[in-house]
Amino acid sequence: MNMTFYRKLPIPMDIKTEYPLSPDLAAVKAAEDIEIKKALSGESGKFILVIGPCSADREDPVIDYISRLRKVQDRVSDRIVIVPRIYTNKPRTTGDGYKGMLHQPDPTEKPDMLKGLIAIRSLHMRALRETGFSCADEMLYPANHRYLSDVLSYVAVGARSVENQEHRLCASGLDVPVGMKNPTAGDLSVMLNSITAAQHPHTFIYRGWEVKSEGNPYTHAILRGFIDARGVSHPNYHYEDLISLCAEYSARGLCNPAVIVDTNHANSGKQFLEQIRIAKEVLHSRRHSADIRSFVRGLMIESYIEDGCQKPGGTVYGQSITDPCLGWEKTERLIYDIAEGLD
Repeated sequence: MNMTFYRKLPIPMDIKTEYPLSPDLAAVKAAEDIEIKKALSGESGKFILVIGPCSADREDPVIDYISRLRKVQDRVSDRIVIVPRIYTNKPRTTGDGYKGMLHQPDPTEKPDMLKGLIAIRSLHMRALRETGFSCADEMLYPANHRYLSDVLSYVAVGARSVENQEHRLCASGLDVPVGMKNPTAGDLSVMLNSITAAQHPHTFIYRGWEVKSEGNPYTHAILRGFIDARGVSHPNYHYEDLISLCAEYSARGLCNPAVIVDTNHANSGKQFLEQIRIAKEVLHSRRHSADIRSFVRGLMIESYIEDGCQKPGGTVYGQSITDPCLGWEKTERLIYDIAEGLD
């Protein structure tokens, strides 16, 4: 085997014991779970915004950003449920580049997975403690989910992972909503098969155990656009796309029919300012179709303190070091516009 077993890492129980969640914070997290599930199922009638940096890079600007979201959430709480993105694992198309805080808690230093595990748990716990938000993260590595399972209220399975059997089966055993993105090439049947699999019970191997899952009825779709064989981005958030997916959902008889539209990635062609226009177009589609209104439960928006992006090691406080994001002033205005546009 052409790899070196560098060191054995603590199991999730050890990390959770060393960095425990207090009963008070566990209760806050449980209440957040219920709020998000009610919005996703349509019970509350609220709209979901999964919003935040493309990838978390440093603790202080991430907490600063989420603290700003808290003030906005308090003003729009009758209409919107905000789920901050704290994405601590970053998928890379070629495998190269910054892979997130789990790998590099300091993006200017070499990978250190032990420091990374501690850093990402500490970050999520601090967000919960200081802002009352339990957040979203991407399940890039299913086996690692247990390190954060008691602090997350939303999990995303990315476009490169959605066809993976382990991701599907692990999602079937989670007790929080899981969003399945369409794959990078855009085949919606792959995404729908993944949702179907995750909503069903299974028996499988997980972390050396034979486990049985009950199925996750809150697994749902995320539309993020796609890239064709020539590398050209194509959107899939338009009215016709939403109507078509709604019909396919209905034909499969899936639980809690729901889609969240990702306003960035291939939907925007990574033109981050386009997120504002895309968000408003989706709201326009909801106003013109009762089916779309009940089916589109939210938006996913990439946003940080400063517009755009910089290279890892850059010195601009609160600016993404991966994909470009919408800055805070535009983000705040957009959230208020979305709240007004939900009439």
